[in-house]
Amino acid sequence: MFLDEADVNVQAGRGGNGMVHFHREKYVTRGGPDGGDGGHGGSIYLQVDRKLNTLYRFRNVHIFAAEDGGKGGTNNKTGRSGEDTVISVPPGTMVRELPDGKLLSDMTEDGQRMLLARGGRGGRGNPHFASSSNQAPSVAEKGAPGEEKKLHLELRLIADVGLVGAPNAGKSTFLAAVTAATPKIAPYPFTTTEPNLGVAALDGFETVVLADIPGLIEGAHAGTGLGFAFLRHIQRTRVLIHLIDGAGADPLADFSQINTELALFDPELRLKPQVVAVNKMDQPEAKERWSALQSELKKRGYESFAVSALTRQGTREVLYRAVQLLRELPPAPLVEQELPVYRAVEDPSAFTVEREADGAWRVKGKRIERAAEMTYWEFEEAVARFQRILELVGAYRALQEAGARQGDVVRIGKHELEWKD
Repeated sequence: MFLDEADVNVQAGRGGNGMVHFHREKYVTRGGPDGGDGGHGGSIYLQVDRKLNTLYRFRNVHIFAAEDGGKGGTNNKTGRSGEDTVISVPPGTMVRELPDGKLLSDMTEDGQRMLLARGGRGGRGNPHFASSSNQAPSVAEKGAPGEEKKLHLELRLIADVGLVGAPNAGKSTFLAAVTAATPKIAPYPFTTTEPNLGVAALDGFETVVLADIPGLIEGAHAGTGLGFAFLRHIQRTRVLIHLIDGAGADPLADFSQINTELALFDPELRLKPQVVAVNKMDQPEAKERWSALQSELKKRGYESFAVSALTRQGTREVLYRAVQLLRELPPAPLVEQELPVYRAVEDPSAFTVEREADGAWRVKGKRIERAAEMTYWEFEEAVARFQRILELVGAYRALQEAGARQGDVVRIGKHELEWKD
């Protein structure tokens, strides 16, 4: 089954907790703190696998998580780092961050890898908090949470040549005639309900990749029929082979309608070089019309060929003409060109204080929430350290100025604290 769009949630691993521990050994006095650091959480990567050509694996699997880091041990032993998760996708996968749809990456090359979500840092053990005034600190850090993201994956097949045309024009038969592909072929419209890829061998070791796009009808650009879902795959092709049913009711009307739909979906598609193949020359109606069709297409500026995909008559000539046009074109950039989106750089120390409906205070801020997540609330020294962080970033004063009073509830991330003057 072909699937070219999917939404996924990725959750990188949390860092392991640092340890509070003191060295104990016979005959060794004042062993000192020796709690180990937690291991880093596993990260999540996306990697291109050229053997894939669909996002079907994401049909039922939408959540991907990496392993958490291990906790620190005694004798300054660092916890084990969490194992990374690598998600394989086909070439041509575009990655967008939700909800704004910002393009993060255009994955085109086999083996290309991108970091989706970074694993959390391991918490520090108590030796990191020793000082001249506190040589036996009972404080450590919990591991930092890993990054979490919601992403939209969109596949745009990478092919050199796209086959377009009205339903039942013979695109799948043409693809089967010039490549080793075996698309479903039948004598009725909309036999092809998903794109098919085929590789045609040329002289020597050169090859060209063709994409058979399901038949387009009027209104395809607006979602009518099957066209809207697959028009995006034409965007990556560089040359189009436009097949016309020479035995159809009105071949020229079909030709004009397809070009109109291409232009309405993306004006750039209308500018791609086209080789026109008037198909079904094995039928008398097509043979009778050929001369008139060729003449009219020439007036419109199109080079046309008489072919029969069924008997393979003229198919190689069309293919080689498309390849000739490919060679004349400059290399096309694979990364989608989009207008840049400028965003203010976020200050990690920035925060906001607001009153919630139940009267509790809510403090929001990246650094503050991260510090709360990494605090061992069962250790007085750790709580005191968190209070110093609140004072350092100005949150303590901001709460006072906002009107926080003794006994008020203060929420930071998932934690609820009691305000004390």
